[in-house]
Amino acid sequence: MSNVESRGTEPTVLYLTIIGAAFIAWLLLVLLFTPAISYHIERPVDARTQHFVNVLESTCQTTLKHGNKIEVLTNGTTFYPAMLDAIANASETINMECYIFKKGEVADRFVAALRERAQHGVQVTVVLDAIGSFGTFHRSAAPLREAGCRVESYRRLAWYSLARLNNRTHRELLVVDGRIAFLGGAGVADWWATRNHRKSRKGIWRDTMARIEGPVVSDIQGVLAENWLECCGEILTDPITYKPLERMGGSAAFVIKSSPADRATSSRVLFQTLVEGATGKVLISTPYFLPDKALRRALCRTAKRGVRIMVIVPGRDTDQRWVRLASRRMFGRLLHDGVRIFEYEGGMTHVKALIVDDLWSIIGTTNVDNRSFEYNDEVNLAVRDETVAERLTADFDEDLARSSEVVAAKWRRRPILEKLIGTVAWVLERQQ
Repeated sequence: MSNVESRGTEPTVLYLTIIGAAFIAWLLLVLLFTPAISYHIERPVDARTQHFVNVLESTCQTTLKHGNKIEVLTNGTTFYPAMLDAIANASETINMECYIFKKGEVADRFVAALRERAQHGVQVTVVLDAIGSFGTFHRSAAPLREAGCRVESYRRLAWYSLARLNNRTHRELLVVDGRIAFLGGAGVADWWATRNHRKSRKGIWRDTMARIEGPVVSDIQGVLAENWLECCGEILTDPITYKPLERMGGSAAFVIKSSPADRATSSRVLFQTLVEGATGKVLISTPYFLPDKALRRALCRTAKRGVRIMVIVPGRDTDQRWVRLASRRMFGRLLHDGVRIFEYEGGMTHVKALIVDDLWSIIGTTNVDNRSFEYNDEVNLAVRDETVAERLTADFDEDLARSSEVVAAKWRRRPILEKLIGTVAWVLERQQ
């Protein structure tokens, strides 16, 4: 290359470097400093009233469906066998969507079960998130496709999808024959069922799933169809997939789905409305507790009204230590205003549940953080049934017995290093 050519390319490289740096800086500003919506309710609605149901139906664009049978399944030793049994008995369709599908004993069992049904003529569709199941997608997809299953990757990594890289499907769903559904916080991985994995050496992860039958399953089926369309463009219309469902039990329930396409996500509206509508008790279990300012204010206001609020979060066995430190940084005002916080000591807790006034229960995939409320596709089941609330409360009480309460005086004396790291980790409040 001549000196003239060299001098000609130098400005071009410089300009491209400047443009690239400016783009990255802009992206960081957008991701970290875009103002969050300041949610608030001028007139809180009593969660026990019909008006409360009317508000949720309108604001979350959903319908309360009666006549459902909802079974709470505690831990992988219970919910994995139930899910695999449902798959084994499928006769028409199996639709599955997972954020986490990681290689191991559990994944192998699911792959084998899905293959067996597909080989017997059952229509099987599977959506796996490209990031959550990164590194194992092709290992799992290849044998499934060989057996006739249809497998898609949600938001696969490509140059044209970089702008949406931060949006993942965090949903963990299974619907069998259009009439039996499973929904909750657990994906498909060994750490929910065995201590052989490095993540579960101190105990299998604590988690909760729900097994659902009844009219509300058709709404869950619709949620699955949404991301199937997103992945491959197909609108599922098979009458086998959508069928009239009879009443199976006594639970009334909503399906609340969220997507970042709407900044004011239904999950966030649901949490705010329930917390502010509580009159007696709010119980929260979450693996990642980074509530935004608006939700922190709501929790404090509700506690100061005399409502008993208790939150269970992971302790030292958390799988995300930086998130825990960022979370602990914001405990001060909550503790001061009467919110009681407990750190689970029985291993990692990944439970995502909210119980209000011994009546409303939320089981689903949403964490109490901005990633769930703003960036991910999520799904929750909101149940209006005292029996389900009682069952979840019993699990909460057992988890409480394995937890230690965060005391304000001791929290204020936490190590200086923890305070420093927590201050730096504040950036996670927008992304985690």
